[in-house]
Amino acid sequence: MIRPVTIPARLFRENRDRLRRLLPPRSLVVLNANDVMPTNADGTLGFVQNADLFYLTGILQEQTILVLAPDASDPTHREVLFLRRPDEHTLIWEGPKLTREEARKISGIEQIRWLDEFPPVFRQLMCEMELVYLNSNEHYRAMPEVETRDARFIRDCQQRYPLHQYRRLAPLMHQLRTVKSPVEVDLIHEACRLTGHAFRKVLRRIRPGINEAEVEAEFAREFIRRRSGFAYPPIIASGPNTCILHYTRNDRTCRAGELLLLDVAANYASYNADMTRTVPVSGRFTRRQRRVYEAVLRVFRQMTRALVPGKTLNDLRKEAETLIAEECRSLGLLPRRGRKTDPDSPPVRRYFMHGVAHPIGLDVHDVLQPGQKIAAGWVLTCEPAIYIREEALGVRLENTLLVTDQGPVDLMADIPIEPDEIEQLMSR
Repeated sequence: MIRPVTIPARLFRENRDRLRRLLPPRSLVVLNANDVMPTNADGTLGFVQNADLFYLTGILQEQTILVLAPDASDPTHREVLFLRRPDEHTLIWEGPKLTREEARKISGIEQIRWLDEFPPVFRQLMCEMELVYLNSNEHYRAMPEVETRDARFIRDCQQRYPLHQYRRLAPLMHQLRTVKSPVEVDLIHEACRLTGHAFRKVLRRIRPGINEAEVEAEFAREFIRRRSGFAYPPIIASGPNTCILHYTRNDRTCRAGELLLLDVAANYASYNADMTRTVPVSGRFTRRQRRVYEAVLRVFRQMTRALVPGKTLNDLRKEAETLIAEECRSLGLLPRRGRKTDPDSPPVRRYFMHGVAHPIGLDVHDVLQPGQKIAAGWVLTCEPAIYIREEALGVRLENTLLVTDQGPVDLMADIPIEPDEIEQLMSR
């Protein structure tokens, strides 16, 4: 659950202004809130707002619609936010919904109307405008199977107004959201700070016999009491589970002599951090564990320096694979150079099979266009790893960093990562 935190309304006003500058004349933009997703019977999941709508408004309430029409003849139609009309029934069963004044203060939008006023306003705007920008999830890794509120709206619009020119809003939103403003960087940095605070607390609780679920509960306690939450389902993986990339069962007992991989971070004010640490359950690394850990740490140090403008994520992956392959040779996992290999399937992918970086912000795997070049203002993760399944030994290290023209800034620089510091904190 995302807990509301006060964010300056100027952030959302500036975001809308940046979008307006990308629109051709006679354009209309419509964004919908996400649905409240069902479970079984009459159950529902916790509400998660559409990230693009939040980016432009700061509104976390369901059934919200944003309309932008910079060239509308009626000035009151150029920027309108539509909300659920509060009523006594909703107040009793769900609690208070946003008033006009509250929504105006959060979003910086003057024209706040109720949802039942949307059809006539939309009809008038469709009669005036020529280009209609509608939203959809175009994350290149997404494979949506559930029809969204936006998808239903698109179908209805195209049936009612078939002669308009429809355009994709997603590419414009991706262009805007990749570069983070100073306010956004501060919010991500706060999520990183909360993550580090929780990590230090949890380190002192880890010992042989503790269950992965207990470790998860400690993180949850630290996040929730500070008005944050999990940025993503936490990975609390001990022993052989350290080699499962997206392990989330978190129900195994941690045993002496094993490693515990913690891929867990905070969400603060809808912005996410991403951190991974790998620690010894017994409080001290074995010789083999330390060798693998230090190998990954060396790659981590080199790859954080490589997060510079002008590269692509694929460039970074190739660099990381080259470095990790050399470390794997030193660890006796790969043969020395000389043997020809398939460049599309290098042997190192047996031990490191994922990317080394991804954008992060309102989404953990934040939006971008495939092949897009990194620019100053991006916030990226750096997450090299070595997984040795035959030894039930996996080590991954990950921080969240800001890309600048002067070099990367590690937003988690104060979170312990050196093996000696990890051991020292666990011995207290």
